[in-house]
Parts: sequence; C-alpha cells; structure tokens
Amino acid sequence: MDAVSDNRHVPLCIDLDGTLIATDTLWEGLAAVLIRRPWLLFAVFAWAIAGKAVLKREIAARYVRKGGEWPYRAEVIERIRIARKAGQPVWLVTGAAQSTATTIADHLGLFDRVLHSSDSENLTARRKRERLISLCGDGGFDYAGNSRDDLAVFDAARRAIIVAPDRSASRWAAAHEAEVLPLARISPLAILKSIRVHQWLKNILIAVPLVLNHEFADFNLALAAVAAFFSFSFLASTVYIVNDISDLANDRQHPRKRLRPLAAGSVSIPVVSATAMALLMASIGLASLLPPMFWGVLALYAVITTVYTFVLKRKLLVDVFTLAGLYTLRIIAGAAATGVDLSFWLLAFSIFFFLSLALVKRYVELDELAEDSAGQLKGRSYLGSDKDMIGQAGIAAAFSAAMVLALYVDSNEVASMYAQPALLWPLCPLILYMLLRIWVLARRSQMHEDPVVFIMRDWRSQVTTVAGAGLVLLAAVQL
Repeated sequence: MDAVSDNRHVPLCIDLDGTLIATDTLWEGLAAVLIRRPWLLFAVFAWAIAGKAVLKREIAARYVRKGGEWPYRAEVIERIRIARKAGQPVWLVTGAAQSTATTIADHLGLFDRVLHSSDSENLTARRKRERLISLCGDGGFDYAGNSRDDLAVFDAARRAIIVAPDRSASRWAAAHEAEVLPLARISPLAILKSIRVHQWLKNILIAVPLVLNHEFADFNLALAAVAAFFSFSFLASTVYIVNDISDLANDRQHPRKRLRPLAAGSVSIPVVSATAMALLMASIGLASLLPPMFWGVLALYAVITTVYTFVLKRKLLVDVFTLAGLYTLRIIAGAAATGVDLSFWLLAFSIFFFLSLALVKRYVELDELAEDSAGQLKGRSYLGSDKDMIGQAGIAAAFSAAMVLALYVDSNEVASMYAQPALLWPLCPLILYMLLRIWVLARRSQMHEDPVVFIMRDWRSQVTTVAGAGLVLLAAVQL
C-alpha cells in the first residue's frame, strides 16, 4: 500500500490544549470562574475530589465560550487542512469536556471525529493512548501534541508532530527525531508584557505631592515615595492580570487587545496566576514599611479596581469617572506615604485632567467602531452614536482642568509657597496644549494607545512636561 492510500486509513489526531489552541481550557475556565465567583472555591475542591473529568465538566458548564473565542494556532490549522486535502481523516482527541470539544469542532468544521473526556473518564495520557490503540491499533494513527501528558501517546503513534513543546516533549522529540512545530513559548518578555510594566509610569503621580510641597530633597520622604511607587505598581499589575483573565473573551475579539500575552496564549494561566500572587505579596510587604494611612489608600485602590473590573467598567460614564478617581487616588497615596499636606487645588485639577484623558480612551474605542453608529463596545455600555458627546465632554474637562489651575495660580496658597508665582501662569496654556493636541489626534484616529502612556512616550508631551517642571522650579527660586 502506498503512502497516500495508507494516509486515508490512518487518522491525524490533534490534541486541543496547547496544541490546537494556545491555552489550556481547564486552567482558563477555572481561573475565570473563581475570579467571578470566588465562593465556588469549596465546590471546586469537591469536584476535584470526584475526579478531574467531573471538574472539567463543571467548569466548562460555567465558563461557556463560543467556538471563535479561543486563540487558535494558525500553523496547526494549516497542517489539518493539508492532511484533509490529502485525504487523511482528522480527529480531535482531547481531555477537555464534551461541551468545549464539540463547540470548537463545530466552529472549525475540520474534524471527522471528536474524542473527549466524559464523566467517567479523563481522556489524557495513558487513557488517551489506550483509546486510540483500541480504535486504530498500535502505530495506526498520527498524533499532534505538546506536553508531558502526550508522551505515552507519542510512543504509540505512527508519526508524532510536536507543537510548541514543553521540556519533556522537547526531550522526547530530540530522542526520537520527531517533527516539531517550534511555535512561540512562554518568555520573560511575555510575562513582563502581561503585568504591563509600562503602565507603572502612571504611578509617578505618587511623587507629585512631595514635589509640589518642595520636600523632594528629604531622603527619608523620597525613600518612602519610592516604596509607595513599587507597592502601588505591584498591586496594579496584580489587578491587570485579574482583569485580563476576567475579560479574555472580549479581548480576543478586540483588534489590539487580542495581542496581549494572555489573550494570545503566549503566557499560561498558571504562570500569570503565580506571578500575580508574588506581586501581591511584594506589594503588601512594601506597604508594611509605610504609614497606616497608606495601607488604607492601597486597600481602597484594590477595592475600587476590583469593583471596576467586574461592575463599574460596564456602567455608562461611571467607568470614566472611576478611572479619573483612581488616578487621583495615586496622588492621595503619595501624600499618605510621605505625610505631606495635600492641596484641594491639586485634587480638583487632577479629577478634571484625568477625566479628560479617560474620555479620550473611550472616544478612541468608539472611533474604532467605524461608521457603525448602532454598534456597541464589547463589555461596555457605549454606543457608536455616543462618540460626539464623549468628545465634547472630554474637551470641556480639559478646559476645566486649565481653569482650576488658573484659579490655583492666583490663590493665596501659591503666593505663600512660591517666590515668583507669576512664572506659573504659562502652565495653563501648556496644559491646554497637551490635552487639546491629544484630542486632535484622537479625532484624526491617530491615538492608538492609553493617553497617559502616550504622554509618557510622546516627545512633544515630554517637552511640555519638562517645560512645566522648569517653570515650577523657577517660580520657587528667590531671585
């Protein structure tokens, strides 16, 4: 029998988790279910005791996803198409629950048969090997897998195709000269992206009270501000991970967010979960070195961001006011960590300034709905028709921030703190220039990132910021 006719009797069996899709359906479902319904933790233990197959079934019943909401590996799908074109039958053989396996198979329409776990059998490792041997005979199937659990199946396969292998699968492939599809694996860079280190720039706001009160030369206070910066940053990264796990389905439908490491499957749920736990412990450890008031602000930030993740982000306008409040909370945290006085003017300016930037963020998302004015942002309460109103509100907030700053510059508080308060007046047009330029870019559809991060990266915004800081320093110097 020639190779072509032989292939028509030897199925190509495709594993699901980590092979066909770049994630693990059980881990993803388990994390998402516990994040949204943590009270099910004890039920999860009970399901696990009843057997892994039962656990998979119960998690799949509570983490329902459409077939198109998984991160498929294009290279594996292409291999399946090639096999089908050559007349080779293709089976999906997975340890996932029936509902998950059949939903994916129906979506792709590429499989002649689907084998999956049942209530009585967790179809992985040796159980998967025994099932395939009983159906096809020893060496009567080709198998594509990726992990240590697949080694027993590789041994019984006619041909092994190893996809993005873990260490055990890599060693097996080297020893048996197997075919390997060396797709992207977890890397330190992917982990750094998942915790969004670039977003830590926002926490520089913690130093604002110290700078504006002219106490930044005090070493102990500066050290406290640094500890507060990292404590806040570690906690924020923990929240980002929780938010990304919670919002995976929406992120995978978003043109840019689908490239995030977790949504793309370039980092696994267990890895980011362990990372989040380590960051949370580090945040608490640093907070223990700071005044109790900082603890309170940090706890308030954790509560608000958690509520935002699960409730407030889906509430019309409440979400942008919450974001503005969270930025202002960073300034309050800086005052709490260092014990310096907090100005009412600073808080009022911060609310309007960051409300304008939060509205930019929503405006950009609405702009990406293109001309579909009836469309709705995924996971949000905004319609495409809201775009103009959001733009008007954001620009009004920008002018309000400049107005508050002007009133502050003319206040008795400034006169008592600065030797040359008149030098602070140019801050008003500088702030307006920065915000209005961002809005102009947003209206031109040229704003493609978080506006706060944009300010940190854009050289014109950087020059404006440095000029503003220079004016503040000059105003404080006695000539």
